[in-house]
Amino acid sequence: MTFFYIVLAFLVGVLVGWFIWGRLRGELDSLRGDLDRTRSERDRLRADADRLTGELDACGKTRADLERRLRETSAPSAKPSSSAPAALVSTAAKAKSAPAAKPTPAKPAAAKPAAAKPAAAKSAAAKPAASKPAAAKAAPKAAASKPAVPKKAAPAAGKADNLRRLIGIGPVNDKLLKGLGVTTYAQIAGWTAADVKRIENTLNFDGRIAREKWVEQAKLLAAGDEKEFARQFPSAGTANNS
Repeated sequence: MTFFYIVLAFLVGVLVGWFIWGRLRGELDSLRGDLDRTRSERDRLRADADRLTGELDACGKTRADLERRLRETSAPSAKPSSSAPAALVSTAAKAKSAPAAKPTPAKPAAAKPAAAKPAAAKSAAAKPAASKPAAAKAAPKAAASKPAVPKKAAPAAGKADNLRRLIGIGPVNDKLLKGLGVTTYAQIAGWTAADVKRIENTLNFDGRIAREKWVEQAKLLAAGDEKEFARQFPSAGTANNS
C-alpha cells in the first residue's frame, strides 16, 4: 500500500512538473518571438537610417553642384560692369580734350547771338508760366468730372417714417440708418445697387438687404399700398421682424 502511494505521488509530481515546464517553455518561446521582432525592427530602422544618410549626402552634392553653377553663371556678368568705368573714363577724357582743341579767340560779332540767348531764355520761362493757369483750369474740371460718393445720405425734407415696419430693421439698424441720414421709405425705395452696396459695407451686412427685400418693402409703403404690403410681408411689424 505504501508503494502504491509512492508511485502515485511520483506520477502527480511528474504531471505537475510537466505542466509547469510547459508554461515556462511557452513564455520562453513568446520572449524569443518578441526578441526576434525587436531585432527585425532594429534592422529596419538601421536600413532607413542608411537610406536617409544616402539621400542627405545626395542632397549635399546637389547643393554643392548648384552653388558651383551659380558662381560660374554670375562670374561672366561681372565683366561688363568692370569694363563700364573704363568706357566712362575714356568718354570723359574725350569730353575734356575736346574744348582744349579749340584755341580760336572769340570774335566781337559773336556777342549778338549771346545777347539773343537771354531773350530766348525769357520766352522759354514765360511759356511754363503761361501754361500754369491752363493746368490750374484743367484741374478743377478733372476734379468736377469725378463726383465724390457721399458717405451720408441727404436728410429727407418731410416727416420721418417708422422704418421699423420693414422686415430686417430693428432698433439697432433703425438707429444706424438714421445716423446715415436715412429716415423715410422714399429714400430706401430709391436706393440703387451702388447705394445698397455702400449701406451694406457700412452696416457690415452681406446681401441681407436683397434677401429681406428692403427696397421692395419701402416702395409699397412709400406708395401707401398697405394692403399689398400686408399680403406680401405678413410678418412685418411683428416680434420676429428683425
